[in-house]
Amino acid sequence: MKKNYIKIWVLGMLSTLIFLASCSDDYLDKEIYGRKSTEEFYKTDQDAFRATIAIYDILQYHYNTGWSSNYLVKTLPSDEGTAGGGGSGDQPQYQNLDDFAYDSQNGGVLGTWRMAYFGIFRANKVINLVEPENDFRKTLIAEAKALRAYNYFELVSMFGDVPMILTEPDQSEYEQVRVASSIVYDQIEKDLREAIELLPLKSEYGAADQFRVSKGTAQALLGKAYLYQQEWDSAAYFLDAVITSNQYDLHDNYADNWTEAGELGKESVFEVQFVSSVGYDWGNFPWDNGRLQESNIHIQLMGSRGGFYEPAPGDSLIAGWGFLYPSEKIYNVFVNAGDSVRKVNTLMSEAELVAAGGAWNGENVWDYNGFIRRKYGTYSNQTNADAVAELNYATNWRLIRYSDVLLMAAEAFYNAGDEGRARTELNKVRDRADLDDVVATGNDLFEAIVTERQLELAFEGFRFLDLIRWGRGSQELGDLGFVEGKHNLFPIPFDDVVRGNLSQNDKW
Repeated sequence: MKKNYIKIWVLGMLSTLIFLASCSDDYLDKEIYGRKSTEEFYKTDQDAFRATIAIYDILQYHYNTGWSSNYLVKTLPSDEGTAGGGGSGDQPQYQNLDDFAYDSQNGGVLGTWRMAYFGIFRANKVINLVEPENDFRKTLIAEAKALRAYNYFELVSMFGDVPMILTEPDQSEYEQVRVASSIVYDQIEKDLREAIELLPLKSEYGAADQFRVSKGTAQALLGKAYLYQQEWDSAAYFLDAVITSNQYDLHDNYADNWTEAGELGKESVFEVQFVSSVGYDWGNFPWDNGRLQESNIHIQLMGSRGGFYEPAPGDSLIAGWGFLYPSEKIYNVFVNAGDSVRKVNTLMSEAELVAAGGAWNGENVWDYNGFIRRKYGTYSNQTNADAVAELNYATNWRLIRYSDVLLMAAEAFYNAGDEGRARTELNKVRDRADLDDVVATGNDLFEAIVTERQLELAFEGFRFLDLIRWGRGSQELGDLGFVEGKHNLFPIPFDDVVRGNLSQNDKW
């Protein structure tokens, strides 16, 4: 029966082709207005600029035909929080990531993989097709190389060995193989070193271009790549270059990092920009059709669930759809550190909510632990009140903040044998949080750096990968379901294992 269906389909296609062949040449040759071929498009400065900006667009692609944010893919397996939502069946790809029950067919993992390769595809276009005929184009190619490096770092840090595509493959090259992570890192380093030579400083960009990668962005990414490979001297060198560039500084007030006014500010090294001006409604939001979204819909998804959460009077943190509740563990880390400055901007307990005049109206709410997240919260002043507020959050993802650079530098200097410099960079971050300077040495100093990253960068998507590279997955996550030797890497998506004949990571 299946063969008969195939025959019918083929005959139908042949009939269609015969019909088209009989049509006039005018019908077949009709011009598609506004469309250029690849050979025509990358010829002008304007084309090159548009193609480069298109690489940045992919960084917004956290809702690509479904809920598949790489932010949540990296955050949910950590010990910072739980998936939340309406129940165990609400967005199962996220529930399974939270419970270490995910597999190679997890939609969030697939979305993260695709998002990175979409970005690489667009970067390759600029790198390979834009002729470096002037300084403007050379700078755009440098941007594309830095963005390609960023996407490959996402892949190699999450999946290990991955296919490395540096050109647009023709049909004979569609079957790729995974290459060793060391080779991928070599390419990341090459791209970033070349980009650093040509990229402008942050201060050389105008106000409208602050979202673009700068020399400091590339240096920070390169330092991070070396840090993940435990090449301490090289990591320290490039992270120190960011520090001594005098292009960045800490906001005086930690809270300023999480306001709309603080976005792309002096502490921003790299972030993904979203806007509320599109004015989405329930009919025109790009649900499940693969189009890029300009607002950050995941902010709404991650707000404390409406019907249970009632904000305190005067608090702009309103309800959402109930994903990503904080754990008791992360709350206690703040309490034990005496860190009230960052705690109030990161999370609050139900008791603190009630004391402020708010309420939690529910018992046994799925995955709720008695705590409410404020960082990346659903703030009413960060959306479009004149449209459907739930669909128009303009909250940016902060991919690299200057405080992260300082803490990475502290770790690199510590491991390179310069404890004095490690304490200096560590204490810059602690001073902003009104905490006493660390005077510890040896392993106690390293533990202070570990804790500081947990406090400063909570809910920013770093904790899980930090634990993996420190070899602490089993120690910190074992009781949550983490299996050593399996969950250290995410599985290669099933679709590409089958269709692309890729090998799979161990134990998957």
